[in-house]
Amino acid sequence: MRLTGVGMGPGDPELVTVKAVRVLQEAALVVVPVMSADEQGRAEATVRAHVDHDRLQRLVFALDDRGGATPARTRAWDSAADVVAEALRDKGSVAFATIGDPNIYSTFTYLADAVRERLPEVEVATVPGITAMQDLAARSGTVLCEGTESLALLPLTAGLEAFEEALTHFDTVVAYKGGRHVAKVREVLAKHDRLDTAVFGAALGLPGEQVGALPVEPAPYLSTVIAPARRTTRGGKL
Repeated sequence: MRLTGVGMGPGDPELVTVKAVRVLQEAALVVVPVMSADEQGRAEATVRAHVDHDRLQRLVFALDDRGGATPARTRAWDSAADVVAEALRDKGSVAFATIGDPNIYSTFTYLADAVRERLPEVEVATVPGITAMQDLAARSGTVLCEGTESLALLPLTAGLEAFEEALTHFDTVVAYKGGRHVAKVREVLAKHDRLDTAVFGAALGLPGEQVGALPVEPAPYLSTVIAPARRTTRGGKL
């Protein structure tokens, strides 16, 4: 039995790897996370751009729930794990398609843990996906790091203090999931004299894409902010 988390990238169908497509095609069942059973999510839309898969199933997760491992989240993990475990017993292989990379802030982590509790013998594998920070860096012409520079990645759900701490100790700082707090993020960046060089992105590669300076008004939850390192000379960080 094999459960594979497949990274689908930020949403642009052209940023899905050849290996990801192959694994999806070969899987006996492909499952995708959604907030509602009657609603197509971003991962499913990206899958369907490559695979006409008649063995695709939606799994409802409390994707918009806040506050840690809430009862709603736990119930969703357990319910999804029951479905996947049964499918693994019956079919042998299941692929879980997730936006971004399955090992970076992904729902797949929690699903895999819950499935292991039910099927300790299951083999868990992952196929890496292009991350939002890589896509935003490419679309905005932003160099993430060079030479000896450090790179920090954190979700703004960790709090603005964590974001400010990262700006203090790291060269380039990338923040995810911060659309609702964009006004406060602007204040912190301005305080550290990094607002003018910061880059904002949302819905990358999709209709309604936003790439550029940080907006003033609240933005989509799945937003990315890059505060690049300060550079004054070519090769100065070697």
